[in-house]
Amino acid sequence: MTETDFRAIFLEELTRVAPDIDSATVGDDDHIQDDLGLDSMDILNLVVALHERLGVNIPEAEYIEIATPGLAALYLARNSVAGA
Repeated sequence: MTETDFRAIFLEELTRVAPDIDSATVGDDDHIQDDLGLDSMDILNLVVALHERLGVNIPEAEYIEIATPGLAALYLARNSVAGA
């Protein structure tokens, strides 16, 4: 899988957690809390969804590494079972 694939997966799961977000308008540097309005429960649900889909464990201390779609694509590519 490529970083582009991981970005697409991240956006799919993001829009499942927050269906009011239009993935077509989300930029690589849009912060999921500051720009997109996710709260802590939304982020936890996103982390769980990514774990279920990709087998990646994201410790709370590393949530900052998935704070934007661009960062998340890099993180998921490095850490997911699907990326190996």
